[in-house]
Amino acid sequence: MSDPGAVLADLRAESEELDALVAGLPAERWAAPTPAEGWTVTHQIAHLAWTDRQALLSATDPDGFARAAAAALAAPLTFVDEAAEAGAKVPPAELLADWRAGREELLRALAGRPRGEKLPWYGPPMSVASMATARLMETWAHGQDVADALGVVRRPTGRLRHIARIGVRTRDFAFLTHQLTSPGEEFRVELRAPDGAVWEYGPPDAGQRVTGDGLEFCLLVTQRAHRADLPSLRAEGADAERWLEIAQAFAGPPGKGREPSGKGGGA
Repeated sequence: MSDPGAVLADLRAESEELDALVAGLPAERWAAPTPAEGWTVTHQIAHLAWTDRQALLSATDPDGFARAAAAALAAPLTFVDEAAEAGAKVPPAELLADWRAGREELLRALAGRPRGEKLPWYGPPMSVASMATARLMETWAHGQDVADALGVVRRPTGRLRHIARIGVRTRDFAFLTHQLTSPGEEFRVELRAPDGAVWEYGPPDAGQRVTGDGLEFCLLVTQRAHRADLPSLRAEGADAERWLEIAQAFAGPPGKGREPSGKGGGA
């Protein structure tokens, strides 16, 4: 079981890095379009603020969350965009203050929950550590959208290990969302970390394998880059190859993902 304290510390650091990216933006830059169709920088931060508030509700008022989730899931294909659109109408300074306050409340709430407790969510219930990891993954992924919109290249950090782990653990979910039968065997996954170490998952003697750069794998499973632009990722085995075509670390239906950049390599 992951240590919630370590994940929460990394969630705070990831949020602060994105905060620093947008805090000094002039108002017109908040309106910059991001790679997500129809979403500006404002939409991205509004989405994170809304989702943090939903996670806070889950951790502090499960009945209230159940009511909110039922209302949202009544429009499963539109509720995320609708919430982002509503948040994007808020002035940037006010939105930023709300995101800061909400994420700080969430960190305190998650830190105060019992380690093994399951929290309700839009999919299966999650442990405190899993909830924190999911929030880190979303913060990083939407932060990538913001960075791309602003022309900023972010330095990869060891916090990516949490996202890589989710990417590996959601393998069968990715097959399920595409109405495909999940492979019956574990894969071996070996990813090069930013510090040169190797993150390893699955049995060493597995017949199917995925290897490559940790950052590229995280970009793939969050669908922030097309596989054609991630040259280090290699698959051995038909099922492993198929997985790299459909991988997603987030809940919900399959995303549209990114189009190839046409540059022939690099994210």
